[in-house]
Amino acid sequence: MWGKLKAHISGGESAFLIFVKWVIIGGIVGAVVGAIGIAFHWLLEEATSFRMEHPTIVWLLPVAGLLIISLYHLLGMKNDRGTNFILVAVRQNEEVSLRMAPLIFLSTVLTHLFGGSAGREGAALQLGGSIASYMGRIINLNEKDKRIITLSGMAAGFSALFGTPLTAVIFSMEVISVGIMHYSAIVPGTVAALVAAGLAQGLGFQPTAFALFGVPQGLDLKIALSVGILGIICAMVSMFFCIVMDKMAHGYKLYIKNPYIRAFAGGALVIGLTLLLDCADYNGAGMDIIQKAVGGEAKPEAFLLKILFTAITLGAGFKGGEIVPTFFVGATLGCVLGPILGLSPSFAAGLGMTAVFCGVTNCAIASVVLCIELFGATGIAYYALCCGISYMLSGYYGLYSEQKIMYSKVKPEFIDKNVV
Repeated sequence: MWGKLKAHISGGESAFLIFVKWVIIGGIVGAVVGAIGIAFHWLLEEATSFRMEHPTIVWLLPVAGLLIISLYHLLGMKNDRGTNFILVAVRQNEEVSLRMAPLIFLSTVLTHLFGGSAGREGAALQLGGSIASYMGRIINLNEKDKRIITLSGMAAGFSALFGTPLTAVIFSMEVISVGIMHYSAIVPGTVAALVAAGLAQGLGFQPTAFALFGVPQGLDLKIALSVGILGIICAMVSMFFCIVMDKMAHGYKLYIKNPYIRAFAGGALVIGLTLLLDCADYNGAGMDIIQKAVGGEAKPEAFLLKILFTAITLGAGFKGGEIVPTFFVGATLGCVLGPILGLSPSFAAGLGMTAVFCGVTNCAIASVVLCIELFGATGIAYYALCCGISYMLSGYYGLYSEQKIMYSKVKPEFIDKNVV
């Protein structure tokens, strides 16, 4: 008995030392990645403001595409897989090059500055993951610990840009292999995300949040039915989004072999569509349009056009992320469908935003937590219902081809397959 007690105490001491180690590492990762993420956030905001003040700058988007491709070729990363490589790196412990950080930083800013339709979270995950992975090599972490520090960097990068630390941690753990979460990263990931978010808020960058109106205060079966119908539609739209993104990327590579011509052509297409529509609503990330949708104003065709603009931009080789465009698609879709379903357009915009996010990322838990951080806990049962339905009915499609779905969405069985 004494031997078992001694072993337990010894194990406890070991666990405590590991805890201290990861708190320190998480804090350092949060500070380093957070500082770079804040600079990235500031530059993106400045780029967006400049573009909105000088809309004719979109004419230079094809040139920006050529510059982005040149940068990747110059630094020997012409076959860059973006966020997909970060997922593989964590799952298989592949080394992430530090060159990924400055490349995704500069190329995403260029994409936003000149009017490409892209988000920022893909860049945040790549920034955080590559920097943290490099830090892990510097301090000689072992193979398993390198995976944890990379996840922590991903969480810190996401948190610095969005100010949603809990979502950042859970999303980073959940997105790699859906059904198997890397709980060993929860302490360093949480510390890193909190430090990064704290730094951002300390420097005046407010967390992303939306004030919805018309959110039901209690449970109502009629409202639940309407929310369920919206969840079904969001699942279908999320599948459509993923299919269009995939087909556009493959179409570019099939018909335009040269990456430089591809980028130039993609930029020209965006210019042509912008001129045709005579508006810049679909250039950049579109946070202003998301705010309008949450306020109850959206065009019926907006979600389809954003899907098209985003697929053309990212498929051509421009850089950024898909999550903010996903928010755009879901928010405008929900805003339009809400009144038809008997829901407040603002409440429905919030439901659509997170349900489409859930469908394209296959991250159900992160999506529900995101609802709380973006909108507050009121109406959380409806958000969970909408996200759950979107997750279940969106099939095995996803934005990240290297993401693995470990368990069936409809049966308690192991499947271990990559998303379509």
